[in-house]
This record gives sequence, C-alpha cells and structure tokens, in this order.
Amino acid sequence: MEKIKMTTPLVEMDGDEMTRILWKMIKEELILPFVDLKSEYYDLGLVHRDETSDRVTVEAAEACKKYGVGVKCATITPNAKRMEEYHLHKMWKSPNGTIRSILDGTVFRTPITIPSIHPVVKNWEKPITIARHAYGDVYKNVELRVDEPGTAKLVFEGKSGKRQEAVIHTFEGPGVIQGMHNVDRSIRSFAHSCFQFALDTHQDLWFSTKDTISKTYDAQFREIFEELYENEYKAAFEKQGITFFYTLIDDAVARVIRSKGGFIWACKNYDGDVMSDMVSTAFGSLAMMTSVLVTPDGNYEYEAAHGTVTRHYYRYLQGEETSTNPMATIFAWSGALRKRGEKDGLPQLASFADQLEKACLDTLNEGTVTKDLVGLMEGMTPTQVNSADFMKAIRKHLESRLNASRD
Repeated sequence: MEKIKMTTPLVEMDGDEMTRILWKMIKEELILPFVDLKSEYYDLGLVHRDETSDRVTVEAAEACKKYGVGVKCATITPNAKRMEEYHLHKMWKSPNGTIRSILDGTVFRTPITIPSIHPVVKNWEKPITIARHAYGDVYKNVELRVDEPGTAKLVFEGKSGKRQEAVIHTFEGPGVIQGMHNVDRSIRSFAHSCFQFALDTHQDLWFSTKDTISKTYDAQFREIFEELYENEYKAAFEKQGITFFYTLIDDAVARVIRSKGGFIWACKNYDGDVMSDMVSTAFGSLAMMTSVLVTPDGNYEYEAAHGTVTRHYYRYLQGEETSTNPMATIFAWSGALRKRGEKDGLPQLASFADQLEKACLDTLNEGTVTKDLVGLMEGMTPTQVNSADFMKAIRKHLESRLNASRD
C-alpha cells in the first residue's frame, strides 16, 4: 500500500506517562503504516521540560504558529509531589496554559458518542460542546505564601504615571494570595471564535460567568460578549434561527442538566476545564472527549481533553497489561491530519483522517472496548481488551475501509 504523502509538517508534541506510551502505539499501529508522516517533533515530557527550563514548550507553541497545525499528547502539570518524584528544578506551569497563552484562541471540546452508550443525564440527546477560553485566569496566576501578619495590596502602575491600589486583605496570621489577569484582546478573540463557531455549526451559544460576585473581572467578559453580539453577530444569528444568551454559571449548570444538548457552552478558562470534564464523564468517559484550540488567525492545536492516566502508567511500569482508552488521543491525531490535509489541499490525507475515526467507531460498535467503557454499554455484551489489542482491532477496520475505498 503506497503511503499518503504530506507536504507541510504538523507540530508533534509528545507527553507524559501512559499517554506517552499510547502516543507511540498510535503512531506505529495507525499512522506510520499508512501516512508518510512529516512532523516537527517536540518532547514535552516533564523530564525534558525541566532540562530545558521549559523553553521547549515555548518553542513548540511558536512552531504551531509557524506551521498552523499541531497535535499534542497529555502532559503533567507538576505539584509538590511531582517536584519530588521527578527531582525538578522548578514547579513548572501548565504546558497547556503556556501554549494557549502564546497562541491565543478558544478550546472547543465535544464528546465522542456512540449508540450503545447513553448519557448519564437521561434527557441529553445531542453532544454538548464546551468552548473554553484559552488565556489567563488561574493558569497564568501569580501566588504568594505569607507567614506573618500584614497587608496585601493589588497595585497597578500605568505608563502614564497613573496609580491604582486596592487592599486585598489584612492578614492577622499566615495565609495565601493569588493574582490573576486577563486582557481585552484575548477576551474579544474568545468571543469572536465562539460566535463564529456557533454560526459554522448552526448551534445555539450559551455564555456564563459569575459577574454578580466578580463585578469587574467577570463583568468585562459579559460586556464584551454582549457588545460584539449586538454590533456584529445578532443579525446572522437571527437569520439562522439560533440564539445567544448570557447567564450566571450556577444557573447555566442547572440549565445544562435540564437541556437536551446540542449547543455550545462558552466558559472562562477554569470553568471550561472543569465543566468539560463533567460533560465528558456524563456522556461516558473522559477518554471520549475531543479537544481543539482554534486561534483567531486560523491555527489549530489538537489534543486529548484528559490527563496522563498516571495509575495505569504505574501498573504498566510493573509489567501489567493496561486497558487504557486511546480514543481521544487518536482523534487528536485524526483532527490534526484532517486539518493539515484541508490546509494543504490534500484530500487523500483528510479522507484518511475520516476513515481512521470511522474505524474507531466501528471497533466500539462491534463491542470491542477498553475497560472504562464495559460497564457503560447497553444492548450488547462488550469484549474488554487491552490497549494494544484495541488498536489492532482499529487497524483491522481501518485497513478494511481503506481497501474498500480503493475498489
């Protein structure tokens, strides 16, 4: 079988732990036998990030801007325990946060659904897409631990000489302080991306924050969304018969649970992180959630929405077979290959990505599944397999589809 040619590299960002193992398996079993892969490789594993003082993460993000398409494996964001485990020089920030800050844009996360797995929320009939702002907030925060009485202040010194100051808290003893920021430019990009994605997919758009409590920070998000909608998007929304509305995040949660699905829910950075996990779990599994970062200037970065599956990795290191679900990571690869094909005018590459995703669904629909899905499937008796055998089953369906497409 002649391999499908590529003309422009995509940016390949390797990761950590069990997903790093799956990454290699996916390439060897499902990509390299069929595609003459061109990629610019960056090792974002925690060890190499530490060795390069996290410079490699910045280089990978800049490469995504250069080539327009990237695919990323799940990575560790270290805490104190990881500092000790990996003997790190520093508690490095989230690589996802770094990449998102450099690229700017919006993360759209949508669950992968199949007929035999019904959502936990019984009235959900269609997937819910989470649109997550990809800049700032807690992911670019600054924190202090204070160990004595004193006064914490928020201070802004403008270039004009203007000074603004507010007391955060007067401490009578030890405590912690956190400072967050955002910028109007990124909030506007977020809003534009959400409105445009809603129009492209013909779906209603919901947006939620907590501006009753955060009367300046969260309120700025609401005001920018409302301004852009009224001035630039209202007529197009009304023409399509789709709606946009704003509500408080707690009200949005209640509305989402009561809904039938089939809409986009736009959230600030941290809210989107948490709510996408909730939505993906309610639809079946964290491993069944696609994720793509879309920038205002048309760059794309695909990744899985879940973490590095640490517990499975420790078992893997003990020589045990694991039944880890690779679906979201496979769909990250297929999304990147499809977009690379679309950008470069390579329909064969885009078609391969479509066939790869269909082969994954064929495998699940025949009842060949990983452990996380066994107890979720209805109307059939699934067969649990390990990760390697699962990918072999996908490859069998993929080869069948590719052969049929040539006949």
